[in-house]
Amino acid sequence: MKAYYENPLIERYSSKEMLHIFSADNKFQSWRKLWVALAEAEQELGLNISDTQIAELKANITNIDYELAAQKEKELRHDVMAHVHTYGAQCPTAKGIIHLGATSAYVGDNTDVIVYSQGLVHVRKQVLNLINHLSRFAAQYKELPTLGFTHFQPAQLTTIGKRACLWIQDLLMDLADLDHLLSNVKLLGVKGTTGTQASFMELFDNDHDKVKKLDTLVAQKMGFKKSFAVSGQTYSRKFDAQVLGVLSGIAQTLTKFATDIRLLQNLKEVEEPFEKSQIGSSAMAYKRNPMRSERICSLARYIIVNALNPALTASAQWFERTLDDSANKRISIPEGFLATDAILMIAMNVSENLVVYPKVVRQHIDAELPFMVTENIIMEGVKRGGDRQDLHEKIRVLSMEAGHTVKVEGKPNDLIERILKDPAFNLKTEDVDALMDPSLYVGRAPQQVDDFISEEVAPVLEANQDLLTLSKIDLKV
Repeated sequence: MKAYYENPLIERYSSKEMLHIFSADNKFQSWRKLWVALAEAEQELGLNISDTQIAELKANITNIDYELAAQKEKELRHDVMAHVHTYGAQCPTAKGIIHLGATSAYVGDNTDVIVYSQGLVHVRKQVLNLINHLSRFAAQYKELPTLGFTHFQPAQLTTIGKRACLWIQDLLMDLADLDHLLSNVKLLGVKGTTGTQASFMELFDNDHDKVKKLDTLVAQKMGFKKSFAVSGQTYSRKFDAQVLGVLSGIAQTLTKFATDIRLLQNLKEVEEPFEKSQIGSSAMAYKRNPMRSERICSLARYIIVNALNPALTASAQWFERTLDDSANKRISIPEGFLATDAILMIAMNVSENLVVYPKVVRQHIDAELPFMVTENIIMEGVKRGGDRQDLHEKIRVLSMEAGHTVKVEGKPNDLIERILKDPAFNLKTEDVDALMDPSLYVGRAPQQVDDFISEEVAPVLEANQDLLTLSKIDLKV
């Protein structure tokens, strides 16, 4: 038993890929890559930096002496300077030009943008694969009628596949938000202590063009199209709020998806996967609790609430910078990513192993369908000489009686039998039987599934085929 707290997001829920993105190795190697980019750009713009110095820096990007860094941080009480000294100890020739002209935010903020971008790219891949999984499910069950629910009360029929398209559509909206954010990511760049680039102006003898070019070169060397046009010491913390806002949107989508599964599992119509030896309850051996979907909802709630952290931080930044952001964002943003990673993995597991019980679905339809076909029955009665208003009133009364039979007496719905016995409708059993096919009442649901997948989903999956772990959706499934 370990005698200290362990973060469940690390120990239980998140993937190795996301944990690596937010690892110390990725962070501090990014710092060193930024120092290399800065040195290269400064050299290209005329500063006295040699190829030998840059080669030495590059050779030691991954060779981080964490023990020395910890010792230096304890001594200097400054994490960036501790790593500057550590890098310098490993690169004696280049020691004097590391971090030249820069402030701590140069490595700290630029690395945050880099790491968050990597996290968003990973999340994007997961969202695409979840869309792919659910699209297969939607295509497979596009024609299977099921009760629709409004207010969790039985409503007009839909199909199981059409309902899945509602989940997919929300994910497509999340994907669009991800793509918009990723296409507009900017580095902090090379801005100096208050964003004026004064230190770099001094380095380059007040040459505005060279300082401006320095900012552009560093961004390009780090794989970004541009950096923020203006900043204080840090990039605008609104970017952090945007990042967590997108993650919150995904959490909202998956909460709706998982909640629907939880409700359907209660109805015994659709179940999340349940392993052969899985225990649903320590006390009630028969239980099949939707624990995966419940976990999605639980972690998603954390993400949604956590999105307030960067929003409040962004609103509380003073002038060119304060430091009340740092401790908060070290926790809130990585954990937001780790939790989002977790719920997407769980959702993929659920979506590719959903179990549907068509007979239970039909049983529930049969219990409600007599009420739903009453408008058609009225029209059939009118065709046979009945008065529409009289038949409507009779249906209303008979429906109330049948409802009493179901709710109070606990007996099956006998509305159809009551209608057949009433001569005002002038209907035979075969006349009504022809109206009791559930597929007659799903509207365009099957066609909507086909249209939605072919027009909205398939182009997205086709454009991202290299990111999919399953082959693209086959509309014939």
